[in-house]
Amino acid sequence: MKTSTTVLGILGAAAAGAFLGVLFAPDKGSNTRKKITDKSKDYKDNLKGKVDGIISTITSNGKELVEEGKAKFNAAKEDFNTIKDEAKAVKTNY
Repeated sequence: MKTSTTVLGILGAAAAGAFLGVLFAPDKGSNTRKKITDKSKDYKDNLKGKVDGIISTITSNGKELVEEGKAKFNAAKEDFNTIKDEAKAVKTNY
């Protein structure tokens, strides 16, 4: 089982536990609904922050990979042109 799956399972269980705890607490219905709404917003904001962080990491890593790929392509292109020029020189000498 992957660590990310385990962490998501634990977070889901914690959220469900908090929800059920608020739901069965002896309080007025309007107060309970407000607590549920507030907790939902907190969880949503927390999750959004984590997703934004993951997307930022993926984006920055992707940009680095693209730049590395461009550099390798340009190096290969230069090597090809050098070999091509050397081949032309050998051809003209014979």
